[in-house]
Amino acid sequence: MEKDYLIYKLSETIKTTSRIDKELFTQFNVKRGLRNEDHSGVLVGLTKVGDVVGYEKLPEGGLKAIPGKLFYRGIDVEDLVHGLQKEDRLGFEETAFLLLSGYLPDSEELISFRKILYNAMPLTQKATMHILDLEGQDVMNILARSVLDLYTFDPNPDDISRDNLIRQSIDLIAKFPTIIAYSFNALRHSQQGKSLHIRHPNEDMSLAENFLYMMKGPNRYTDLDVKILDLTLILHADHGGGNNSTFTVRVTSSSQTDTYSSIAAGIGSLKGPLHGGANIKVVQMFEHLKTSIANWKDVKEIDAYFKKMLNKEAYNKSGLIYGIGHAVYTVSDPRALLLKEMARQMAEEKGLQKEFAFLELLDERAVKAFMSFKGNDINKQVCTNVDFYSGFVYDALGLPTEVFTPLFAMARITGWTAHRIEELNFASKRIIRPAYKNVGERKSFVPLKER
Repeated sequence: MEKDYLIYKLSETIKTTSRIDKELFTQFNVKRGLRNEDHSGVLVGLTKVGDVVGYEKLPEGGLKAIPGKLFYRGIDVEDLVHGLQKEDRLGFEETAFLLLSGYLPDSEELISFRKILYNAMPLTQKATMHILDLEGQDVMNILARSVLDLYTFDPNPDDISRDNLIRQSIDLIAKFPTIIAYSFNALRHSQQGKSLHIRHPNEDMSLAENFLYMMKGPNRYTDLDVKILDLTLILHADHGGGNNSTFTVRVTSSSQTDTYSSIAAGIGSLKGPLHGGANIKVVQMFEHLKTSIANWKDVKEIDAYFKKMLNKEAYNKSGLIYGIGHAVYTVSDPRALLLKEMARQMAEEKGLQKEFAFLELLDERAVKAFMSFKGNDINKQVCTNVDFYSGFVYDALGLPTEVFTPLFAMARITGWTAHRIEELNFASKRIIRPAYKNVGERKSFVPLKER
Protein backbone atom coordinates (compact mmCIF):
# COMPACT_ATOMS: atom_id res chain seq x y z
CA MET A 1 0.00 0.00 0.00
CA GLU A 2 1.46 3.37 -1.05
CA LYS A 3 2.58 5.63 1.77
CA ASP A 4 0.51 8.67 0.75
CA TYR A 5 -2.67 6.62 0.34
CA LEU A 6 -2.17 4.88 3.68
CA ILE A 7 -1.66 8.20 5.44
CA TYR A 8 -4.79 9.56 3.75
CA LYS A 9 -6.83 6.52 4.77
CA LEU A 10 -5.61 6.70 8.37
CA SER A 11 -6.37 10.41 8.47
CA GLU A 12 -9.92 9.86 7.22
CA THR A 13 -10.48 7.05 9.72
CA ILE A 14 -9.23 9.18 12.61
CA LYS A 15 -11.99 11.70 11.88
CA THR A 16 -14.43 9.29 13.49
CA THR A 17 -12.26 7.10 15.75
CA SER A 18 -10.73 10.11 17.53
CA ARG A 19 -13.87 12.23 17.70
CA ILE A 20 -15.34 12.66 21.18
CA ASP A 21 -18.55 14.65 21.41
CA LYS A 22 -18.49 17.65 23.72
CA GLU A 23 -21.62 16.42 25.52
CA LEU A 24 -19.72 13.39 26.84
CA PHE A 25 -17.44 15.63 28.89
CA THR A 26 -20.48 17.00 30.71
CA GLN A 27 -22.08 13.56 31.04
CA PHE A 28 -19.03 12.09 32.80
CA ASN A 29 -18.14 15.33 34.65
CA VAL A 30 -14.77 15.59 32.90
CA LYS A 31 -12.99 18.92 33.28
CA ARG A 32 -11.82 19.77 29.77
CA GLY A 33 -8.45 21.46 29.88
CA LEU A 34 -8.51 20.91 33.64
CA ARG A 35 -11.01 23.78 33.89
CA ASN A 36 -14.10 23.95 36.07
CA GLU A 37 -17.44 25.10 34.68
CA ASP A 38 -16.80 28.59 36.08
CA HIS A 39 -13.52 28.66 34.08
CA SER A 40 -11.33 28.40 37.18
CA GLY A 41 -8.56 25.82 37.18
CA VAL A 42 -9.05 22.37 38.68
CA LEU A 43 -6.99 22.11 41.87
CA VAL A 44 -4.38 19.41 41.18
CA GLY A 45 -1.46 20.32 43.43
CA LEU A 46 0.05 22.46 46.16
CA THR A 47 2.95 24.88 45.86
CA LYS A 48 4.83 27.59 47.74
CA VAL A 49 6.65 28.94 44.66
CA GLY A 50 4.25 31.27 42.86
CA ASP A 51 0.61 32.35 43.02
CA VAL A 52 -1.60 33.84 40.31
CA VAL A 53 -4.75 35.65 41.46
CA GLY A 54 -7.41 37.02 39.14
CA TYR A 55 -10.71 36.34 40.85
CA GLU A 56 -12.35 35.45 44.15
CA LYS A 57 -14.76 32.55 44.63
CA LEU A 58 -18.06 33.71 46.10
CA PRO A 59 -19.66 31.77 49.00
CA GLU A 60 -22.88 31.40 47.04
CA GLY A 61 -20.97 30.12 44.01
CA GLY A 62 -19.48 31.80 40.99
CA LEU A 63 -16.51 34.12 40.65
CA LYS A 64 -15.86 37.77 41.41
CA ALA A 65 -13.38 39.47 39.09
CA ILE A 66 -10.64 41.40 40.90
CA PRO A 67 -7.43 43.21 39.84
CA GLY A 68 -4.77 40.64 39.06
CA LYS A 69 -1.94 39.82 41.44
CA LEU A 70 1.21 37.74 40.96
CA PHE A 71 3.26 36.54 43.91
CA TYR A 72 6.74 35.04 43.99
CA ARG A 73 7.29 33.14 47.25
CA GLY A 74 4.60 35.28 48.85
CA ILE A 75 6.03 38.61 47.64
CA ASP A 76 3.84 40.75 45.40
CA VAL A 77 5.69 41.14 42.08
CA GLU A 78 4.56 44.77 41.90
CA ASP A 79 6.34 45.42 45.22
CA LEU A 80 9.39 43.50 44.02
CA VAL A 81 9.66 45.45 40.75
CA HIS A 82 8.97 48.87 42.27
CA GLY A 83 11.43 48.15 45.08
CA LEU A 84 14.17 47.32 42.55
CA GLN A 85 13.33 50.37 40.46
CA LYS A 86 13.43 52.63 43.52
CA GLU A 87 16.96 51.41 44.21
CA ASP A 88 17.79 51.65 40.48
CA ARG A 89 18.93 48.02 40.32
CA LEU A 90 18.49 45.12 37.92
CA GLY A 91 16.66 42.23 39.53
CA PHE A 92 16.38 39.06 37.47
CA GLU A 93 19.22 37.30 39.29
CA GLU A 94 17.70 38.32 42.63
CA THR A 95 14.34 36.99 41.46
CA ALA A 96 15.95 33.69 40.49
CA PHE A 97 17.48 33.41 43.97
CA LEU A 98 14.08 34.18 45.54
CA LEU A 99 12.25 31.54 43.50
CA LEU A 100 14.87 28.85 44.13
CA SER A 101 15.40 29.51 47.83
CA GLY A 102 12.15 31.02 49.11
CA TYR A 103 13.69 34.23 50.45
CA LEU A 104 15.39 37.42 49.24
CA PRO A 105 19.19 37.29 49.47
CA ASP A 106 21.26 39.71 51.52
CA SER A 107 24.03 41.68 49.78
CA GLU A 108 26.73 39.05 50.31
CA GLU A 109 24.51 36.19 49.14
CA LEU A 110 23.45 38.14 46.05
CA ILE A 111 27.05 38.92 45.09
CA SER A 112 28.01 35.24 45.47
CA PHE A 113 24.95 34.05 43.54
CA ARG A 114 25.65 36.44 40.67
CA LYS A 115 29.27 35.33 40.53
CA ILE A 116 28.22 31.66 40.36
CA LEU A 117 25.73 32.45 37.59
CA TYR A 118 28.12 34.51 35.50
CA ASN A 119 30.88 31.92 35.83
CA ALA A 120 28.46 29.26 34.58
CA MET A 121 27.32 31.20 31.49
CA PRO A 122 30.08 30.13 29.06
CA LEU A 123 29.65 26.89 27.13
CA THR A 124 32.45 24.44 26.50
CA GLN A 125 33.90 24.44 23.01
CA LYS A 126 32.33 21.03 22.38
CA ALA A 127 28.88 22.21 23.48
CA THR A 128 29.22 25.36 21.37
CA MET A 129 30.22 23.41 18.28
CA HIS A 130 27.31 21.04 18.81
CA ILE A 131 24.84 23.96 18.80
CA LEU A 132 26.41 25.34 15.63
CA ASP A 133 26.05 21.93 13.98
CA LEU A 134 22.36 21.51 14.87
CA GLU A 135 20.10 21.81 11.84
CA GLY A 136 16.75 23.45 12.33
CA GLN A 137 14.46 26.35 11.59
CA ASP A 138 13.26 27.09 15.13
CA VAL A 139 15.34 28.33 18.06
CA MET A 140 13.05 26.60 20.58
CA ASN A 141 13.71 23.26 18.91
CA ILE A 142 17.46 23.87 18.98
CA LEU A 143 17.20 24.97 22.62
CA ALA A 144 15.41 21.74 23.59
CA ARG A 145 18.00 19.58 21.85
CA SER A 146 20.84 21.59 23.40
CA VAL A 147 19.37 21.09 26.88
CA LEU A 148 19.14 17.35 26.28
CA ASP A 149 22.75 17.43 25.12
CA LEU A 150 23.82 18.98 28.45
CA TYR A 151 22.92 15.64 30.05
CA THR A 152 26.04 14.14 28.45
CA PHE A 153 28.28 16.82 29.98
CA ASP A 154 26.87 16.45 33.50
CA PRO A 155 28.88 14.11 35.77
CA ASN A 156 25.72 13.31 37.80
CA PRO A 157 22.79 13.85 35.43
CA ASP A 158 20.33 11.49 37.16
CA ASP A 159 21.04 12.55 40.74
CA ILE A 160 17.87 14.12 42.20
CA SER A 161 19.30 15.07 45.58
CA ARG A 162 18.59 18.66 46.63
CA ASP A 163 22.22 19.78 46.29
CA ASN A 164 22.47 18.40 42.77
CA LEU A 165 19.11 19.85 41.73
CA ILE A 166 20.23 23.30 42.89
CA ARG A 167 23.52 22.91 41.00
CA GLN A 168 21.72 21.88 37.81
CA SER A 169 19.16 24.66 38.18
CA ILE A 170 21.74 27.41 38.54
CA ASP A 171 23.70 26.01 35.61
CA LEU A 172 20.63 26.00 33.35
CA ILE A 173 19.53 29.51 34.36
CA ALA A 174 23.03 30.74 33.54
CA LYS A 175 23.40 28.90 30.23
CA PHE A 176 19.99 29.62 28.68
CA PRO A 177 20.94 33.15 27.46
CA THR A 178 24.12 31.78 25.86
CA ILE A 179 22.42 28.80 24.23
CA ILE A 180 19.60 30.96 22.84
CA ALA A 181 21.95 33.63 21.46
CA TYR A 182 24.22 31.01 19.86
CA SER A 183 21.23 29.10 18.50
CA PHE A 184 19.82 32.18 16.79
CA ASN A 185 23.17 33.17 15.34
CA ALA A 186 23.67 29.64 14.03
CA LEU A 187 20.17 29.63 12.53
CA ARG A 188 20.73 33.09 11.03
CA HIS A 189 23.96 31.86 9.46
CA SER A 190 22.60 28.59 8.07
CA GLN A 191 19.15 29.80 6.97
CA GLN A 192 19.87 33.38 5.90
CA GLY A 193 23.52 33.18 4.89
CA LYS A 194 24.50 35.92 7.35
CA SER A 195 27.87 36.19 9.09
CA LEU A 196 28.27 33.96 12.12
CA HIS A 197 28.91 35.87 15.34
CA ILE A 198 29.80 33.98 18.50
CA ARG A 199 30.42 36.35 21.39
CA HIS A 200 31.51 34.94 24.71
CA PRO A 201 29.49 36.09 27.77
CA ASN A 202 31.08 38.74 29.95
CA GLU A 203 31.35 38.03 33.68
CA ASP A 204 30.92 41.73 34.45
CA MET A 205 27.47 41.90 32.80
CA SER A 206 24.04 40.85 34.04
CA LEU A 207 22.19 38.02 32.33
CA ALA A 208 19.99 40.57 30.53
CA GLU A 209 22.92 42.65 29.27
CA ASN A 210 24.89 39.54 28.33
CA PHE A 211 22.01 38.41 26.14
CA LEU A 212 21.84 41.76 24.32
CA TYR A 213 25.62 41.74 23.95
CA MET A 214 25.70 38.20 22.53
CA MET A 215 22.80 38.96 20.19
CA LYS A 216 23.71 42.46 19.01
CA GLY A 217 27.34 43.16 19.86
CA PRO A 218 28.90 45.94 21.95
CA ASN A 219 27.57 49.51 21.97
CA ARG A 220 24.35 48.52 20.19
CA TYR A 221 22.00 48.78 23.15
CA THR A 222 21.27 51.34 25.86
CA ASP A 223 21.02 51.19 29.65
CA LEU A 224 17.23 51.42 29.31
CA ASP A 225 17.30 48.47 26.90
CA VAL A 226 19.02 46.38 29.57
CA LYS A 227 16.59 47.53 32.27
CA ILE A 228 13.47 46.73 30.29
CA LEU A 229 14.77 43.32 29.18
CA ASP A 230 15.63 42.57 32.82
CA LEU A 231 12.06 43.58 33.73
CA THR A 232 10.52 41.22 31.16
CA LEU A 233 12.63 38.37 32.56
CA ILE A 234 11.39 39.12 36.08
CA LEU A 235 7.76 39.25 34.94
CA HIS A 236 8.01 35.93 33.05
CA ALA A 237 10.08 34.09 35.67
CA ASP A 238 7.13 32.14 37.09
CA HIS A 239 3.36 31.96 36.84
CA GLY A 240 2.28 29.38 39.38
CA GLY A 241 2.24 25.62 38.98
CA GLY A 242 -0.79 25.44 36.70
CA ASN A 243 0.47 27.01 33.50
CA ASN A 244 0.98 24.44 30.77
CA SER A 245 4.78 24.31 30.63
CA THR A 246 5.32 24.37 34.39
CA PHE A 247 2.72 21.64 34.85
CA THR A 248 4.56 19.66 32.18
CA VAL A 249 7.79 20.02 34.16
CA ARG A 250 6.03 18.94 37.35
CA VAL A 251 4.39 15.94 35.69
CA THR A 252 7.67 14.72 34.21
CA SER A 253 9.56 15.47 37.43
CA SER A 254 7.08 13.36 39.41
CA SER A 255 8.36 10.32 37.49
CA GLN A 256 11.85 11.18 38.85
CA THR A 257 13.31 11.57 35.38
CA ASP A 258 16.46 13.65 34.96
CA THR A 259 16.43 17.45 34.99
CA TYR A 260 17.36 17.82 31.31
CA SER A 261 14.55 15.57 30.08
CA SER A 262 12.03 17.39 32.26
CA ILE A 263 13.13 20.88 31.16
CA ALA A 264 13.19 19.83 27.50
CA ALA A 265 9.57 18.72 27.93
CA GLY A 266 8.74 22.16 29.37
CA ILE A 267 10.38 23.81 26.36
CA GLY A 268 8.27 21.67 24.05
CA SER A 269 5.13 22.80 25.84
CA LEU A 270 6.12 26.48 25.77
CA LYS A 271 6.86 26.23 22.04
CA GLY A 272 3.15 25.71 21.36
CA PRO A 273 1.50 28.83 19.89
CA LEU A 274 -1.29 28.70 22.48
CA HIS A 275 1.29 29.15 25.24
CA GLY A 276 4.56 30.87 24.41
CA GLY A 277 4.07 32.36 20.97
CA ALA A 278 1.28 34.85 21.66
CA ASN A 279 3.48 37.96 21.65
CA ILE A 280 4.58 37.18 18.09
CA LYS A 281 0.93 37.16 17.04
CA VAL A 282 0.45 40.52 18.79
CA VAL A 283 3.34 42.07 16.84
CA GLN A 284 2.00 40.70 13.56
CA MET A 285 -1.48 42.00 14.37
CA PHE A 286 -0.08 45.40 15.37
CA GLU A 287 1.78 45.73 12.07
CA HIS A 288 -1.43 44.88 10.24
CA LEU A 289 -3.46 47.42 12.21
CA LYS A 290 -0.90 50.16 11.57
CA THR A 291 -1.58 49.88 7.85
CA SER A 292 -5.28 48.96 8.00
CA ILE A 293 -6.43 51.83 10.24
CA ALA A 294 -5.97 55.17 8.53
CA ASN A 295 -6.37 57.44 11.55
CA TRP A 296 -4.57 56.05 14.61
CA LYS A 297 -6.57 58.38 16.87
CA ASP A 298 -10.02 57.62 15.47
CA VAL A 299 -11.87 55.56 18.10
CA LYS A 300 -14.81 54.87 15.79
CA GLU A 301 -12.58 53.50 13.05
CA ILE A 302 -10.70 51.29 15.54
CA ASP A 303 -13.93 50.01 17.10
CA ALA A 304 -15.39 49.20 13.69
CA TYR A 305 -12.30 47.26 12.68
CA PHE A 306 -12.17 45.29 15.93
CA LYS A 307 -15.85 44.41 15.41
CA LYS A 308 -14.95 43.02 11.99
CA MET A 309 -12.10 41.01 13.51
CA LEU A 310 -14.35 39.53 16.19
CA ASN A 311 -16.92 38.64 13.52
CA LYS A 312 -14.17 36.87 11.53
CA GLU A 313 -14.45 39.39 8.72
CA ALA A 314 -11.02 41.00 8.95
CA TYR A 315 -7.32 40.31 9.50
CA ASN A 316 -6.79 36.51 9.68
CA LYS A 317 -10.51 35.83 10.27
CA SER A 318 -9.81 33.86 13.44
CA GLY A 319 -12.25 35.92 15.50
CA LEU A 320 -9.43 36.74 17.93
CA ILE A 321 -7.78 39.93 19.14
CA TYR A 322 -4.33 38.80 20.20
CA GLY A 323 -3.03 39.94 23.58
CA ILE A 324 -6.55 40.27 25.00
CA GLY A 325 -7.77 37.84 27.66
CA HIS A 326 -6.11 35.43 30.07
CA ALA A 327 -6.97 32.12 31.71
CA VAL A 328 -6.80 33.62 35.22
CA TYR A 329 -6.56 37.42 35.07
CA THR A 330 -9.83 39.24 34.53
CA VAL A 331 -9.73 42.92 35.54
CA SER A 332 -6.00 43.40 34.95
CA ASP A 333 -2.75 41.55 34.34
CA PRO A 334 -0.16 42.99 36.77
CA ARG A 335 2.67 42.06 34.41
CA ALA A 336 1.12 44.09 31.59
CA LEU A 337 0.72 47.13 33.86
CA LEU A 338 4.34 46.95 35.03
CA LEU A 339 5.71 46.46 31.52
CA LYS A 340 3.54 49.23 30.14
CA GLU A 341 5.13 51.70 32.58
CA MET A 342 8.63 51.12 31.22
CA ALA A 343 7.52 50.55 27.61
CA ARG A 344 6.40 54.17 27.57
CA GLN A 345 9.92 55.25 28.55
CA MET A 346 11.37 53.06 25.82
CA ALA A 347 9.00 54.54 23.23
CA GLU A 348 10.26 58.01 24.13
CA GLU A 349 13.90 56.96 23.87
CA LYS A 350 13.37 55.23 20.51
CA GLY A 351 11.13 57.90 18.99
CA LEU A 352 8.13 55.55 18.94
CA GLN A 353 5.70 57.78 20.81
CA LYS A 354 3.05 57.68 18.06
CA GLU A 355 3.22 53.89 17.81
CA PHE A 356 2.96 53.52 21.58
CA ALA A 357 0.02 55.94 21.80
CA PHE A 358 -1.69 53.86 19.10
CA LEU A 359 -0.93 50.65 21.03
CA GLU A 360 -2.41 52.13 24.22
CA LEU A 361 -5.58 53.13 22.39
CA LEU A 362 -5.82 49.66 20.85
CA ASP A 363 -5.47 48.24 24.37
CA GLU A 364 -8.41 50.30 25.62
CA ARG A 365 -10.68 49.74 22.61
CA ALA A 366 -9.93 46.02 22.24
CA VAL A 367 -11.13 45.26 25.77
CA LYS A 368 -14.28 47.31 25.24
CA ALA A 369 -14.90 45.70 21.86
CA PHE A 370 -14.56 42.20 23.28
CA MET A 371 -16.83 42.90 26.25
CA SER A 372 -19.45 44.44 23.97
CA PHE A 373 -19.20 41.46 21.60
CA LYS A 374 -19.73 39.02 24.48
CA GLY A 375 -22.63 41.02 25.92
CA ASN A 376 -20.71 42.21 29.01
CA ASP A 377 -21.01 38.74 30.59
CA ILE A 378 -19.15 38.80 33.93
CA ASN A 379 -17.73 35.37 33.11
CA LYS A 380 -16.28 36.82 29.90
CA GLN A 381 -14.58 39.83 31.48
CA VAL A 382 -11.13 40.26 29.97
CA CYS A 383 -8.06 42.45 30.23
CA THR A 384 -4.93 43.09 28.24
CA ASN A 385 -2.30 40.48 29.01
CA VAL A 386 1.47 40.84 29.16
CA ASP A 387 1.89 39.66 25.56
CA PHE A 388 0.22 42.85 24.34
CA TYR A 389 3.25 44.87 25.43
CA SER A 390 6.11 42.35 25.48
CA GLY A 391 5.98 41.96 21.70
CA PHE A 392 6.21 45.75 21.27
CA VAL A 393 9.14 45.88 23.71
CA TYR A 394 11.11 43.08 22.04
CA ASP A 395 10.51 44.64 18.65
CA ALA A 396 11.66 48.06 19.90
CA LEU A 397 14.78 46.40 21.31
CA GLY A 398 15.60 45.31 17.78
CA LEU A 399 15.30 41.63 18.64
CA PRO A 400 14.10 39.22 15.93
CA THR A 401 10.79 37.40 16.36
CA GLU A 402 12.71 34.11 16.30
CA VAL A 403 13.86 34.75 19.88
CA PHE A 404 10.57 36.06 21.35
CA THR A 405 9.44 32.68 22.67
CA PRO A 406 13.00 31.60 23.63
CA LEU A 407 13.17 34.77 25.76
CA PHE A 408 10.08 33.49 27.56
CA ALA A 409 11.97 30.24 28.21
CA MET A 410 15.05 32.17 29.34
CA ALA A 411 12.94 33.71 32.10
CA ARG A 412 10.69 30.75 32.90
CA ILE A 413 13.60 28.33 33.44
CA THR A 414 13.78 29.85 36.94
CA GLY A 415 10.18 28.90 37.71
CA TRP A 416 10.51 25.51 36.06
CA THR A 417 13.51 24.55 38.14
CA ALA A 418 11.96 25.88 41.37
CA HIS A 419 8.81 23.85 40.79
CA ARG A 420 10.85 20.77 39.86
CA ILE A 421 12.80 21.00 43.11
CA GLU A 422 9.55 21.37 45.06
CA GLU A 423 7.92 18.43 43.25
CA LEU A 424 10.87 16.16 44.08
CA ASN A 425 10.97 17.21 47.73
CA PHE A 426 7.42 16.54 48.84
CA ALA A 427 7.32 14.57 52.08
CA SER A 428 5.40 11.85 50.27
CA LYS A 429 6.26 11.84 46.58
CA ARG A 430 3.76 10.37 44.15
CA ILE A 431 3.83 10.17 40.36
CA ILE A 432 1.18 12.39 38.75
CA ARG A 433 -1.28 10.06 37.08
CA PRO A 434 -4.75 11.49 36.34
CA ALA A 435 -7.56 9.33 34.96
CA TYR A 436 -9.19 9.30 31.53
CA LYS A 437 -12.66 7.85 31.00
CA ASN A 438 -12.75 5.54 27.99
CA VAL A 439 -15.90 6.18 25.92
CA GLY A 440 -15.03 3.94 23.00
CA GLU A 441 -17.01 0.82 22.12
CA ARG A 442 -15.75 -2.67 22.99
CA LYS A 443 -14.76 -4.79 19.97
CA SER A 444 -13.83 -8.40 19.27
CA PHE A 445 -10.58 -9.47 17.67
CA VAL A 446 -11.03 -10.46 14.01
CA PRO A 447 -8.51 -12.84 12.40
CA LEU A 448 -6.40 -11.20 9.70
CA LYS A 449 -7.86 -13.25 6.83
CA GLU A 450 -11.40 -12.23 7.81
CA ARG A 451 -10.84 -8.46 7.88
